[in-house]
Amino acid sequence: MITFAAGPSKVYDALPTYLQDACNEGILSANHRSAKFMNLYQETEQLMREKLHMPEDYKLLFTSSATENWEIITQSIVEKASFHIYSGSFGKKWVTFASHINPATGALKIEANQTIDVPNLEIGEEFDVIGITQNETSNASQVRMEYLEEIREKFPEKLIAVDTTSSMAGIDLKFELADIWYASVQKCFGLPAGLGILILSPKAIEQTQRKGERGRYNSLNFILENAEGYQTHYTPNVLGIYLMNRVLQDIPEIQFIDERLRERMLKLETCIAHSKAFKMLVDNEQARSTTVMGVSGSEEMISAVKKEAEKHGMQLGSGYGPLKPTSFRIANFPAITDAEMDKLIGFLSEY
Repeated sequence: MITFAAGPSKVYDALPTYLQDACNEGILSANHRSAKFMNLYQETEQLMREKLHMPEDYKLLFTSSATENWEIITQSIVEKASFHIYSGSFGKKWVTFASHINPATGALKIEANQTIDVPNLEIGEEFDVIGITQNETSNASQVRMEYLEEIREKFPEKLIAVDTTSSMAGIDLKFELADIWYASVQKCFGLPAGLGILILSPKAIEQTQRKGERGRYNSLNFILENAEGYQTHYTPNVLGIYLMNRVLQDIPEIQFIDERLRERMLKLETCIAHSKAFKMLVDNEQARSTTVMGVSGSEEMISAVKKEAEKHGMQLGSGYGPLKPTSFRIANFPAITDAEMDKLIGFLSEY
């Protein structure tokens, strides 16, 4: 069964080899205070720079999940309050988590088909961090890099935090446009769930140190102190980090992955645009995701096509939240091969 679910999604075909190598190399019982682990951490950080173009002065940190990063950002980085721009369920959840810690949290909800109107965007001095859900997995929308660039230019004094849970390692992110980036590995990294990634700029690290929040197991200052020596603040998912390292070794540089996914998404968009039964959840090209396609239709048709796809050995991702009965989602993640995507497009073209 080929899964096109939007996460956890298909893992890379080489994963069985990586797992066997991990067993042979003693990774499964490696001590996280050992030189073996510290070398693994350091090498993985360098691979993030080489393959995903993470800047040299940005720091890679490991957490349990992207969800945990919501809490860490408000708890350890935000000094005044954060202001969030979002269009869907996961952006809303981030706001909810932040609001529990800091009731002064602010937000602007836009529609999935909208782009951010940066010239008319007003964010007051009472907010020191801007939170942006770059790729909203629930409704298949995204904020393109040019809008991040405009926000950066308009609010240079504020930190910018970006949720790229379903786009990091899939599209060419311009890391210099923000200070805090986070993701999980079960989407574009093509790995099993269980590892979160948090990337910080020098400016974000400086503010974290200035705030000085400590005392919790995931206080960011504690995480950073350990990371200086390529260690972690608790016993980490060593296997997950090893698998991430192996994926980064084997994948091409991100600009080539980005180009491939955009070409594939264009084929998928053309297929849905010609369908009599379905339409795209996001019909504004400027707001539509590159890595997740949302498709809407009648409840009866959505149910029928998902069942029929399974008969053909393909699992479509369900819609999310209120969109669940009348939509399905298709992951356009790098671990899915071109042949697999072509098979799906051929199947959907019958509708």
